[in-house]
Amino acid sequence: MGGKSETKAAYFDKLKSLLDEYKTVFIVGVDNVSSQQMHEIRISLRGEGIVLMGKNTMVRRALKGFINDNPEYERLLPHVKGNVGFIFTNGDLKATKEKILANRVAAPARAGAIAPGDVWIPAGNTGMEPGKTSFFQALGVPTKIARGTIEITTDLKLVEEGTKVGPSEATLLNMLNISPFTYGMTIQQVYDNGQTFSSAVLDIEEQQLLDAFSGAIKTIATISLATNYPTIPSVIHSLVNGYKKALAVAVETEYSWPEIEELKDRIANPDAYASAAPAAAATGGAAPAAAEAAPAEEADESDEDMGFGLFD
Repeated sequence: MGGKSETKAAYFDKLKSLLDEYKTVFIVGVDNVSSQQMHEIRISLRGEGIVLMGKNTMVRRALKGFINDNPEYERLLPHVKGNVGFIFTNGDLKATKEKILANRVAAPARAGAIAPGDVWIPAGNTGMEPGKTSFFQALGVPTKIARGTIEITTDLKLVEEGTKVGPSEATLLNMLNISPFTYGMTIQQVYDNGQTFSSAVLDIEEQQLLDAFSGAIKTIATISLATNYPTIPSVIHSLVNGYKKALAVAVETEYSWPEIEELKDRIANPDAYASAAPAAAATGGAAPAAAEAAPAEEADESDEDMGFGLFD
């Protein structure tokens, strides 16, 4: 009894020290994860994270003992269920997630196993003798005999995701040397600085956040303008709209200010401004022509002087 109590106390101390040292905990599912895979994951995380396993009852008891001093640990309790482990880290969350999920191995189908995904049998020649045709037919696999062997004529979904693999399906997949499943750690939940969230949050890119933020600002501005309720995103639009209304009032009334005088004059005398525009364009075009002519005259005078100088 003393040995068990000491072991439990040591585990509690270990868990508490890790929670104090690391700000992030990945709660990972370890169903069908081999000891070799676990060893390789520990190696890949060396220097970045610590893997801790333990019985759920012991983990929950330890966490409940820590809650008085650290109430945020209570958020971990609902996720301590099933076959789970814990990875503690202070590193980049996305990089750590990728390392956790990278170690996966292909595995043959076992009777009674729950399919983590749809299992398909591809069309093609199996290389099996015709005597096994009845086995394929019993499972509803479309076949024909080609060159003395069984050929599957079309792709077939043999097992659906989330259903159990039957003995016949497992046997057929093994006969075809198909290992349809891959096993490795799965991330159930992430605990970071007192908050828990799905690992899918780590897949959100910066541009997605910027787009969402921009869309929210536009929505707020639209609602604010429609309800005449000023907010920071809508103020600039309200100022512009207000100035436009002030201009419209000034144009239609005698009310005026220096900046609006030219606009009112343009509206009152459009012909004057219309005739001034072509004249300005013509004047602007003549000036370059005169400038081009002046160098030509200077060149002629220079040539004449040079001629007289040669023969004097």
